[in-house]
Amino acid sequence: MKLSLSFFSLIIFTTFQSQKLKDFVIPKGYEKVLEVKGDLDKDGKEETVIVYNTPEKIEYQGHTRKFYILKNIQGNLKIWKENSTILNSSGAGFYPEDNKLEIKIKNNCLVISQSFYSNSRHTDTSKYTFRFQNGDFYLIGAYNMFEDTCEFSLINEVNFSTGKVIIDERYSECDGDENRKIPQDDHKEFIHKFDTLIKMNEFRVGENQFKIPNSKKYFTY
Repeated sequence: MKLSLSFFSLIIFTTFQSQKLKDFVIPKGYEKVLEVKGDLDKDGKEETVIVYNTPEKIEYQGHTRKFYILKNIQGNLKIWKENSTILNSSGAGFYPEDNKLEIKIKNNCLVISQSFYSNSRHTDTSKYTFRFQNGDFYLIGAYNMFEDTCEFSLINEVNFSTGKVIIDERYSECDGDENRKIPQDDHKEFIHKFDTLIKMNEFRVGENQFKIPNSKKYFTY
């Protein structure tokens, strides 16, 4: 009887969820970039994440990108979440043909990694990790590496769940630049308390910051 009741409850929940979520239909003019599958809410079932180039274009930056997180409910793909603010555009940066985008589902988390050349010498690499909890996706990790071909490599990393922050700055000499004063390398690790986590669809890259202890600098993510 208990088993039958649990099974009946599961059917009711699945039916309710199916009615609540909209069917996924590929929007007109959307071009698929990549697709991954994995379990994001620990229910033992795989969700599907698909990235698209949209028809919307930004001057000199290519097409805007959007991704969908889809649930498979009774054989039908339903829109669970969608986002168009986190991904770089298709032609972002100086050498768009060398841009990289990777999306993984690891340890039930959505991990988005991107890189692009901000100019002919500088590469910007980022990784953002989102976990489904308390009914929504929240940012739990951020990593950024900004590096020159030879002058510097700057890494900022934070785990929002533990509050651990890592800052690593490495500098070096470039050929033909002997007169440049090379800054000292710097490495910091500390704990910063975050009162709340940021929801995925409220996160805007580069619009968040906190002050680095014993420094005039800010950690931006």
